[in-house]
Parts: sequence; structure tokens; C-alpha cells
Amino acid sequence: MKKEPTVPYTSDLVDELNTLIRYDLATNLHGVKVHSTADAAVVAATARLHSKGMITQVDGGYLTSLGRNAAEHAQATLALLTTGTALSAS
Repeated sequence: MKKEPTVPYTSDLVDELNTLIRYDLATNLHGVKVHSTADAAVVAATARLHSKGMITQVDGGYLTSLGRNAAEHAQATLALLTTGTALSAS
């Protein structure tokens, strides 16, 4: 079995991860709205997440099931790297 090469985080991926960590995983009732006047990198990251099927609207909206999974992993990874402890999955 051939091992896939490791690809480092690009600035685009970091922008997408930073967008995913803004979602409140405690509830599905709160979405995110990215205004057209926001930083261009944030607007572009949000549009890419929408095209990947992770959020419901090109300017934010709600997480899809795929997006929720990605956001859970992004937030847990951030917690591990910043505090050394994992968030408990609810």
C-alpha cells in the first residue's frame, strides 16, 4: 500500500480551520455570518468550505454533518495544541 505524501497546512487551509473553530458545537441553532466587508481571506475560506459541502451558505450559515465533523476535529486539535488536553466529544 502506497503512503500518501504529507501536505503541510497552507494558508488557505489555516483560514478554513480558523473559520471552522468559530462554530459553537454546543448547539446547531447558531450559525456564522461572514459579511462581504470581512477580510478577503475569511470570505474566500468561507466560500471554499461551502463548495466542499461543509457549510450551508457561501457566506457562512450552518454546519453540514461533514462540516460538524471537521469542526469537531479542528476544535479538538486546537485544544490539544494550545492547552494539551482534548475536548470531550458530546
